[in-house]
Amino acid sequence: MLLRIVNMTLVIMIMASAVGVIYAKHRNRMLYVDLRELESQRDDLNIDWGRLQLEQSTWATHGRIEAVARKKLGMRNLDYNEVVIVRP
Repeated sequence: MLLRIVNMTLVIMIMASAVGVIYAKHRNRMLYVDLRELESQRDDLNIDWGRLQLEQSTWATHGRIEAVARKKLGMRNLDYNEVVIVRP
């Protein structure tokens, strides 16, 4: 009788261990899928970041800033004959 109880206990423990291994393997696979998705998102964001840096450098060129200042703000180069120096 004692041998039968020990055997049943061992079978139950082996089954519990098997279920634990199956759960751990499944969880590992799910986490790996999440990791790959996050890495893909990271790569897409890095590509977007590179494009934004390129766009920013294009919009911030000195020639473009000067053209916008002349066209939209009506700015012009300084005429030194119009310069007035005020001294205290």
